[in-house]
Amino acid sequence: MLSQKEIRSSFSKNQIINRRVFLLAAAKIVLFGGMTYRLFNLQISDREKYLLLSDKNRLREWKTPPQRGIITDYFNNVIAENDRVFQLHVNLEEVKDFNNLIVRLKTILNLNNNNLRYIYKKVSKLKPWDTLVVSDNLTWKQFSRLNLYLHELQGAEPVLSSARNYPYDKDLVHVVGYVGEASAKDIMSNEKIQSNYVPGLKVGKSGLEKSLEGDLIGRYGIKRYEVNAYGKRISQINQVESIKGKKVTTTIDVECQQLAQNLLKGQSGSICAMDIYTGEIIAMASSPTYDPNKFTHGINIKDWNEIKNNPLKPLINKSLAGLYSPGSIIKPLVALAALEFDIIKPNMTVKCEEVIELYGQKYHCWKKKGHGFMRLRNAIKQSCDIYFYEVARLLGVDRLSILAKRYGLGSKVLGDLYIDEKIGIVPSTKWKLENLELPWYLGETIITGIGQGYIQSTPLQLCLMTAQLANGGYKIKPQIILDDELNYEDIRSMIKLDLEKYNLSSNPKKLIELNKGILQEQNIELYKPMYRNPENVKFVLEAMFASTNELYGTSFNSRHEDEKYQFAGKTGTSQVRRITEAEREADLKISEIEYKNRDHALYVAFAPYKDPRYAISVLIEHGGSGSKVAAPIANKFIKKIIDRHKFREFKRIKVNDLA
Repeated sequence: MLSQKEIRSSFSKNQIINRRVFLLAAAKIVLFGGMTYRLFNLQISDREKYLLLSDKNRLREWKTPPQRGIITDYFNNVIAENDRVFQLHVNLEEVKDFNNLIVRLKTILNLNNNNLRYIYKKVSKLKPWDTLVVSDNLTWKQFSRLNLYLHELQGAEPVLSSARNYPYDKDLVHVVGYVGEASAKDIMSNEKIQSNYVPGLKVGKSGLEKSLEGDLIGRYGIKRYEVNAYGKRISQINQVESIKGKKVTTTIDVECQQLAQNLLKGQSGSICAMDIYTGEIIAMASSPTYDPNKFTHGINIKDWNEIKNNPLKPLINKSLAGLYSPGSIIKPLVALAALEFDIIKPNMTVKCEEVIELYGQKYHCWKKKGHGFMRLRNAIKQSCDIYFYEVARLLGVDRLSILAKRYGLGSKVLGDLYIDEKIGIVPSTKWKLENLELPWYLGETIITGIGQGYIQSTPLQLCLMTAQLANGGYKIKPQIILDDELNYEDIRSMIKLDLEKYNLSSNPKKLIELNKGILQEQNIELYKPMYRNPENVKFVLEAMFASTNELYGTSFNSRHEDEKYQFAGKTGTSQVRRITEAEREADLKISEIEYKNRDHALYVAFAPYKDPRYAISVLIEHGGSGSKVAAPIANKFIKKIIDRHKFREFKRIKVNDLA
């Protein structure tokens, strides 16, 4: 029989064993519960998370650059297209040894030291998770070799992409613009670029490419591949096709544009042409030019310096970003303003004796010994400065300012379509006070009357001014993007109705009196008359015809005898600096004057005269004389644009019939 002590000892041992068994069982339960909970999380709660991580190791997703929309001319000739290119991207977060990778790529792609410096400079600006574009224009040989060694190049990704190409390169660069790699500024300032950004994305940097970026950029695509442990592609899982950007059709005629650029070859200047009713811009040439294709894959320093340091400034679109004094081009508008405000009559006579003096200041006419007695028609025809000094004095700068702005000067012709388009200057007493804090002087009015002084305009503004005179004085909307809804026949019908309404055969005095209010500074609706008396516009147009087609007219030598090509125009010679008395006496030839001191040569015209349809402007920087340099160019260009008219009309009628 066990003693009391032994019983207690046995009981104590049992308690210890039971406690240990309990603790062990509890530990097992906790461990099993934890395992069960963890398995539950892995297989049920966090299933999608780990499935995604698993797929990420097994699958790779690549964004493909969006396809830019093409740009065409009026006749569907492609002027901006996409070419297939081969690129090499490197996903930095997948690269274990960047230096080793670059050494291998140097051997495989035959990279030189300049290429390596560029790569290291580029990668220094990227974040560890960014993608580096090593090359965006590999040859087929390089691309094939790269794919052969791809299993050794962890993080390297060959990409089949597209690049912008400009078939007419230099002829249309100032119209179309060019693309380049998207900068941080581009990405931050444009939501479309931001939402479609992929490494190596090219975006518009100038011209239509930039202003129409939202329409042209398209939508990126996605390619998903299954890869092995080394990141090598095994198979393609699926693909989301990129969406191509919208097609943009311009109003430009490539043939007219090419001729304009050829006529400007070797010179700095501009040629513009516009439909006087629809406002369609047929040509907008600027010289000198440059090759936009050099910017697509990154222009080299040598080419960039050659463009940047060219004294003739090829980067500037002279047609809409060049500002020039219009010279005698302004005289038809000065004459119209004086007639409209009833300041003068067409038979007002002024004697031109080469020079007049006002408050001790001499004002000269371009013709030595003067023109003699002049009336308004002859003054326009022979471009008499003395006559227009007197007209400007009587008219005043503020009245001239109203008409100049109404006919297209002092505002952007194409709105916000070109970020570099200049507004120009149409001076007035108010303008000078607000901008220069100085009073206006009579002498400034006089020189404004011959297009000198503060007044500044672009060649495209002068083309618009001429177009709105040629259509009889009606406001139009210039356009370079084709608007199929803009119907030529409708516009002509509206103008015809207005002409009938303003028929002067029935009580002309009453009509003219009623229309006096139109001479106030105000906005005129599209396709509405901008005149008080249509006979005033007709008078000015007839005087421009005389200037070109009658003996002693300043552009008589540039006329066309064939009625089909007959045009009316006005010459202009714009001084770039004041001529001293000594220089005036010396009477130097153009070739004897330093290039930068030569006058600009200008010419505006509309054609054909009997049933006008087109207006043009020609400007040759430092060309000397409008009659000797600009007008002969206009002669050749007008013939081309009239010959092309039948093709333009055929397409317009065909499109309208389909609509």
